Amino acid sequence: MRKLLLILMSLLCLISSGLVLASETSDIYRLRPGDTMMISVWREEALQRQVLVLPDGSITFPLIGRIVVSGLSTPDVERKMIQKLKEYYPDPIVTVVIVGIDGHRAFVTGKVMHPGALIVNGPISVLQAISLSGGFDRFADENGIKLVRTSDKGQEILNVNYKDIISGKNMDTNFLLQAGDTLVVP
Repeated sequence: MRKLLLILMSLLCLISSGLVLASETSDIYRLRPGDTMMISVWREEALQRQVLVLPDGSITFPLIGRIVVSGLSTPDVERKMIQKLKEYYPDPIVTVVIVGIDGHRAFVTGKVMHPGALIVNGPISVLQAISLSGGFDRFADENGIKLVRTSDKGQEILNVNYKDIISGKNMDTNFLLQAGDTLVVP
């Protein structure tokens, strides 16, 4: 009976840890070019440094050289670096901490008061992006707003119905901006 109870408890722990891991990976941050990380190898002061993810999605680190990290989470980068460092250290402990998310940008262009880049450090809707850009200038065409989004399929143009959004009739086109999006206000 005791063995059965231990087996059931072990299974329950495995199942619950799998569920936690599954829920954590769905919303986990993925690195992009322009992001900055602090990387340290435990007990190795020479292997502690801040690195920038380059435009090609790679970083360079001593003993490891160049590795591609774009699209990976910090635990993924830690595992990748541990594998490479095992040539030099028996059991390296690597810690990767994101210290800057400058690669997570969206852009607002056209007839707004302050066009430019926005750091997407949380959910930002079309309305919020327009507000962060200072609002429309006096010549803006509120009926022609478009969101240009790049995906695996290429670029797609999403129409924004500003009048429906501000009237509360239909919020479907108050899209949440993603990294790399460009909001165009003609």
